[in-house]
Amino acid sequence: MGGMNTSSPDPSMPTVALDVPSAQTLADQASIIQDLQFVMDCCKRLLTELARPDEDRDPVVPQSLWSAALVAYARCFGKGKRFGLSTEDVRTLPLRGEVMKYHKWVMQERDKLTVHPANPFTAAKVGAALSPPDRAERRVEGIVILSASRVLVDDTGVRQLGGLASELAKQTAEKAQAQQDSVLADAQQLSQDSLYKLPPLRMRTPDTTDD
Repeated sequence: MGGMNTSSPDPSMPTVALDVPSAQTLADQASIIQDLQFVMDCCKRLLTELARPDEDRDPVVPQSLWSAALVAYARCFGKGKRFGLSTEDVRTLPLRGEVMKYHKWVMQERDKLTVHPANPFTAAKVGAALSPPDRAERRVEGIVILSASRVLVDDTGVRQLGGLASELAKQTAEKAQAQQDSVLADAQQLSQDSLYKLPPLRMRTPDTTDD
């Protein structure tokens, strides 16, 4: 077979859903590629935002893009033994530099986004505003709250994440291409009568509702 067939099926050809282990693996690989493509798109857009002058930049936009990229990247590394990428997939990439160190840092940054800090002072500092020390009466004038700024990498870090996602997507696509042959072989072993009785394959869209 050729590359991955992600186009819409020919309406004249009935397409049915396959629920076999090999198809589950292929579906997982396809979803990983989709997530990694989203990471690359976020990084590309983020580089455009970082190139803007500070006064013309909405700080919410780059922070949102970076957060979305971190979450999508980490989602590719499932905790189960069967699905998802592993650290070994990162280790075998043809990239120079401290790739594993950067990967681990990205995963840690993602964890900070999704977990409330055990120590609240890591997210904000609370202080007491004191009266000037040269006053006769020293007292607490008020309370000050300083929010810690969230880490947003520079364009070099963004390019690193985009490059990492690109290589992982390429590696996964190669595996998925070979996996299609396994799915085809499994499908051809199934009873033709049972295949034609299966419900048609239909992808749900965000506005699809149950009848």
